[in-house]
Amino acid sequence: MALAFPVMLAQAATASTGVVDTTLMGVYGTRDELGSVGIAAVAVNFLYWAFGFLRMSTTGLTAQAQGAQDDAEVRSTLTRSMLLGAVLGTVLLLLSPLLSQVVFTPFDTTDAVKDLAQGYWSARIWGAPAVLMGYGITGWLLGTGRTRQLLAMQVVMNGLNAALDIWFVRGLDLGPAGLGAGTAIAEWVALFFGLFLVRQHVVTGGLFDRQKLAAVFGANRDILIRTLALLFSFAWFTNSGARLGTATLAGNEVLLQFVSVSAFVLDGFAFVAEKEIGEAYGARNRARVVRAMRLTSELALFFALIISALYFASGAWLIETFVQDEQARRVALQYLPFCAIIPVGGLPCWQLDGFFLGATQGRALRNAAVITTIAYLLTDLALRQHFANTGVWSALLLLYLYRALALGYYLPALLRQTNTPTPTAQTPQRKNEHQG
Repeated sequence: MALAFPVMLAQAATASTGVVDTTLMGVYGTRDELGSVGIAAVAVNFLYWAFGFLRMSTTGLTAQAQGAQDDAEVRSTLTRSMLLGAVLGTVLLLLSPLLSQVVFTPFDTTDAVKDLAQGYWSARIWGAPAVLMGYGITGWLLGTGRTRQLLAMQVVMNGLNAALDIWFVRGLDLGPAGLGAGTAIAEWVALFFGLFLVRQHVVTGGLFDRQKLAAVFGANRDILIRTLALLFSFAWFTNSGARLGTATLAGNEVLLQFVSVSAFVLDGFAFVAEKEIGEAYGARNRARVVRAMRLTSELALFFALIISALYFASGAWLIETFVQDEQARRVALQYLPFCAIIPVGGLPCWQLDGFFLGATQGRALRNAAVITTIAYLLTDLALRQHFANTGVWSALLLLYLYRALALGYYLPALLRQTNTPTPTAQTPQRKNEHQG
């Protein structure tokens, strides 16, 4: 709990970005503006979360180095991750004019919604280098158990983001573009704060060891494929709602904030599992691996039940209070029970993600995600055709089940590996949004 509680608060702060954006558009914006924030956030998150391997692999590799008592490698992992994030983030920023021409093409919505989403994108993309470098820092803070510093970094980011978004939207009436600008500015401020926190642990030597680089790129490759597959699933979910009309798109976007909050908060326990299992895996301590799996899952289930109960009890009041558009509000109220089930239904796959990420088992994560995505797409196509938005939400619930079953298949192999001698050959094949 000492490790998890700061992470839960940090994750809640992270989730508040989408909540603040959706609330501001729900109160001060039109249905088109609310819908535009929905698809723009999916587009930006798809892009950024595709590089989430920087956070995920850094946590696992750092924890394993710490478990093996290799302090030099713990520090080198931090610096490698930040340098890689800086390079990739700069490339994204340079390519952003080209990317902006294609990112909204898959969404089946009106030109007015896409134009508003374009404004959000054009402002938000300026934060790309800061976001990707920040992934390296947050992953390292998690891997070393510095969860209070992680919380401080997220509070700076999300507190400033909320203040700027309110000013830009309510005060200056900048609409979705103002939301994007406020978030980008906050991302840069958070990066500089994070650099201050880790300044004493940055090194310049040992960064280009071929074996270590092979481990990093092997882990990142598999996690990238895994993340892209899952992000495609959530983009598909958003587009399925868009195909049913702007009101459905907007209503589903409101409900996704409930899903995001629960996923982010409960991921606190999955992140602790990454750190604890990573250290135990690096030390080849099977008993500690099993204990970390059990304790984090028991605590996560307790909080998942509380969150689900809160959604059932107060979700309708929140929707009635903060969503002004009548049609979007009606959709959100109708499908609230689905997202109230997700904290408990999604918990097994979120925990399993943490287990495999801590041990950087990228191959298992990759294979499970690809199989899961294919199964989900087929399910959504079948159910949406006959049950409209009820089918869309039913397929999303089944997505979490598919993920849990697919990862569970690989769990016995992970446990067997904790009895093998030191990890060297295993390192290259490793390592995780979820919003899931």
